[in-house]
Amino acid sequence: MQRDSGAAVYEFFAGGGLARAGLGPSWTVTFANDIDAKKAMAYCAAFPGCPFRQGDIWDLSAADLPGQATLAWASFPCQDLSLAGARAGLAAPRSGAFFGFWRLIEQLAAQGRTPESIVIENVVGLFTSRGGQDLAAICERLAAAGYWVGGLDIDAALFVPQSRPRAFLIALRSPPPTHLTLAGPRPPFHTPALARTAARLPVSAAARWVWWRLEAPPKRNSQLEHIVDLGPNAGWSAPPKTAALIGLMHPRHRAQIERFKADGGLQVGALFRRIRIENGVRVQRAEPRFDGLAGCLRTPAGGSSRQTLIVIDNGEVKTRLINPAEAARLMGAPDDYPIPAGFTEALKLFGDGVAAPVVRWLSSELLEPLLGVGAHARAA
Repeated sequence: MQRDSGAAVYEFFAGGGLARAGLGPSWTVTFANDIDAKKAMAYCAAFPGCPFRQGDIWDLSAADLPGQATLAWASFPCQDLSLAGARAGLAAPRSGAFFGFWRLIEQLAAQGRTPESIVIENVVGLFTSRGGQDLAAICERLAAAGYWVGGLDIDAALFVPQSRPRAFLIALRSPPPTHLTLAGPRPPFHTPALARTAARLPVSAAARWVWWRLEAPPKRNSQLEHIVDLGPNAGWSAPPKTAALIGLMHPRHRAQIERFKADGGLQVGALFRRIRIENGVRVQRAEPRFDGLAGCLRTPAGGSSRQTLIVIDNGEVKTRLINPAEAARLMGAPDDYPIPAGFTEALKLFGDGVAAPVVRWLSSELLEPLLGVGAHARAA
């Protein structure tokens, strides 16, 4: 793994350190925290000698945080903001951990150690949760603390073959430079849903809202088939299990499979099992996609959360679960990232993480210019 050599970062809800891996050598993590013991082990395996504190964020105080950070990164739990959850928002215990993070920011401010910038990362449900009330609650606190803040909706599919849209709030204490802002929302990173919610922000938050200028990256050149093991010893499921999955498909998907078999070429796709309501009845469906992307990685809480690889080659259909090494590639983890040995443990780590190439792009194209870090500091 790379050596850190730059501006100080506090990394909260750090998981296995994919945000740190993405930030790059222009940054130095001086403190990291996560409640999950296994993720803490993975983080420290990836970054030996790390300044990591495992435990509940509510048990921390400003006294635990060294010096003053240029950046505080917070990927707080998403379950209560996600479509997979009950959408109870910040009022619920897990996503409500945001307030444990904010309590630390307030303590730092009282000591004159306010971070110059804050990045909050979560599922895109953050932008619409409870009709925009949760975004408003966060932005009001940031504005009251003297921050300017703007949101970005970035899909990891721009960088890796995985559909994974995520919300990023970037807050800055200094007045934003005009060359890094826009007069209004602009695709691809400002979606209509974000624009609608931003337009309804309370006056105090709206006065400090900005539209960050972030240009689209070069076109991704990798497809799902490029990062998965297609060899005969990759652990393919027995034919009856594959047949059972095909039997769960909607007729239109089964017809698609038959067309691909008849064509005789190679098709690599991914599928999830989902419950659908059809004619008023709950039906379990296996839903494949063959657009060169995996679906969004999830934590392996149940069988339906585990993503299946489906390959059609020369008329033969094969399936198996996506494995930890493939999950690591889908998250853009560095090649030397030490993947946890346990299947479930590894998939939980990656399913909960942030795609490292997204963080790298965000850092190089926006955070480093905003904060005068790395090459931007040397050029100044």
